[in-house]
Amino acid sequence: MAQQLADRMNVLGTESAFEVLAKAKALEAQGKKIIHLEIGEPDFDTPEHVRQTAIDAINAGHTHYVPAPGIPLLREAVVEFLDRFDRLETTPDRVIITPGAKPIMFLAIMLLAGPGDEIVYPDPGFPMYESLTKFAGATPVPYPLREENDFRVDPEELKALITPRTKLLIVNTPHNPCGAALTKEDCEAIAEIAIANDIIVLSDEVYWALTYGDNEHHSVLEIPEMHDRTILLDGWSKTFAMTGWRLGYGVFPEWMVEPATRLVINTVSCTSAFSQHAAAAALTGPWNEVEAMKKEFDARRQLIVDGLNDIPGISCVDPGGAFYVFPNIKETGVDSKALMNHFMENAGVACLWGSAFGAQGEGYLRFSYANSQENIIAALDAMKATIGEVSK
Repeated sequence: MAQQLADRMNVLGTESAFEVLAKAKALEAQGKKIIHLEIGEPDFDTPEHVRQTAIDAINAGHTHYVPAPGIPLLREAVVEFLDRFDRLETTPDRVIITPGAKPIMFLAIMLLAGPGDEIVYPDPGFPMYESLTKFAGATPVPYPLREENDFRVDPEELKALITPRTKLLIVNTPHNPCGAALTKEDCEAIAEIAIANDIIVLSDEVYWALTYGDNEHHSVLEIPEMHDRTILLDGWSKTFAMTGWRLGYGVFPEWMVEPATRLVINTVSCTSAFSQHAAAAALTGPWNEVEAMKKEFDARRQLIVDGLNDIPGISCVDPGGAFYVFPNIKETGVDSKALMNHFMENAGVACLWGSAFGAQGEGYLRFSYANSQENIIAALDAMKATIGEVSK
């Protein structure tokens, strides 16, 4: 056939978690037992009151088009929620609701960057940052996150990457894939760089509720001067175990709201009406199920960190947030993709290879501990039993 895809499709990547999940499912279809530590979604049910609100909303007829940036009820609930947890004082007119949080990345990148522009993002980092940057025709500029710095940004390294072409700086805390949580001092240093260079920041805080130990969630939005130069990205998937609901939101600088809304109209029209009522119920309802989920994640975190450190050739720092660990596998002598394949095929454990998250991720694996303690123990035992079979 003579037909060809547009050139921009050649630079659009994918998300490795879904690629590995498909391979794991294929092995399961052949009768092999796989323990899933690859996919990043809570293994808990959406709270019952949220589910019931969606059912009630459908029965009440909330099944039609709604305003592109979201229904007033939910935009107001987002503002109250952010204020309730002392995260940000804002107004409903700056909130945009989207089907999932990824569209907020898309909106931010498409609004701000094109050919000749640069977007600075974390490496290792969520693969969509680089993929969408290339899709927009802009140049991705990775800033390294190093294990010796607990996978937190080094302000001096970051500062050296900023140029007059930098249009957007992406920050993610708590972090996927490393589980790192930025400190207050980290956020202040990032804010100083953004202000000095007149740069917009996309602050991806979708894991904000999941921090452990002495770690607390911190954001560049704690600095008042950042309120008009930061796009806050958040959603319901991780905090409320609502991945399949496809619900996210962004809080934009005032001047970006109208063009962002135009992009929403041109792409998805709006987010489903009844799900927005459920989202409001999640924000305004009880917090006990979130706390219970966080407590269980913390127990699993300690379990998997201790277990990985007991496997020859593997070492693992203690993550401060999210539900991922990013162990160092360099002493095994094999690359990350080879070890990932070994564990899937010989230990029945699915995880992700580190370089799927950027060049700095080589020599590491990512495990999600969004699975039961029983399955985590079984996975650790199986990996330990088969690590000696790895071909160097």
